[in-house]
Amino acid sequence: MVTGASRRIAIGAGVVRRLAADGAAVLAHAWSAHDAEQPWGADPGGVEALVEELRADGSRVEHVSADLAGPAAPERLVQAARDAFGHLDIVVANHARSSDQTLEELTPEELDLSFAVNTRATLLLAKAFAAQHDGRRGGRVVLFTSGQYHGAMPSELPYVASKGALHQLTASLAAHLMPRGITVNCVNPGPNDTGYASEELRSAVASHIPGGRWGTPADAARLVAWLVSDEAEWVTGQVIASDGGWSAV
Repeated sequence: MVTGASRRIAIGAGVVRRLAADGAAVLAHAWSAHDAEQPWGADPGGVEALVEELRADGSRVEHVSADLAGPAAPERLVQAARDAFGHLDIVVANHARSSDQTLEELTPEELDLSFAVNTRATLLLAKAFAAQHDGRRGGRVVLFTSGQYHGAMPSELPYVASKGALHQLTASLAAHLMPRGITVNCVNPGPNDTGYASEELRSAVASHIPGGRWGTPADAARLVAWLVSDEAEWVTGQVIASDGGWSAV
C-alpha cells in the first residue's frame, strides 16, 4: 500500500511506479480534495490514469480514495488491500496534509486536522497493518517526515509539529515491531520537485544542496524500494534523508 498518490508528478505516484516495476501488487491511496485546496491544485483523474498506465504494463494495481482525517479510514485501507491481494506486506505512509500557519495564525482546528491526517492516521495504519501481519518475511513500514529537523519552518507550524512527531515515533515503532519481523524506517525526501516551487525558490534552494539539484520522486522511490526489499531486512528504526546532502550542511 502506498498512501498519498493523488498526483502523477509527486512522490506517492513515483513510489507506486517503482514498486509496481519491481513486481509488487500495489494499492494506491488518493485524496485529491486536499490537493484541490492547495496552491498547486489537484490532478484530475490522476490516480485513475496512474492505475491505467501501470495495468497496461501488466502490473497489479488498485486504488482507493479515502480521507485519512477520518479515524476509521486507515483500517478500511488495510482491509481493502487484503481484499484485493489476499495479504499486505508493505505500508508506505507517504500521505501528508500541508498547511501554512505561523504562530500568530495558528488555529486549534488546523492543528487537530494536521495531527489527524499526518500523525494519527499513520499510527493507525501501522497498527492495522501489524494486526493482520502473519509473521511472513518482508513486513515493512515506511514513514515520511520532512526537513523540520534540518532548518526552521516557522510558516508551517501544524505541518512541522505533525511531521516531527513521525520522525520521533520511528525508533519506538521499530523496537516494538522488529520481534514480529516488521521493520519501520522513515524517509525525509528533502526538497523534492513535485511542481509546487517557483523558479526563484528552486534556484535558491538548489544553491544550498551539495548535489546541486532538487530531488525527484524517482530519487525518493529508489530509497523506498530498497527499504522494502529483502536486502534491507536488518535496517530498522532509521530516519534517512534522500536529499543530495542538503540535511548534512
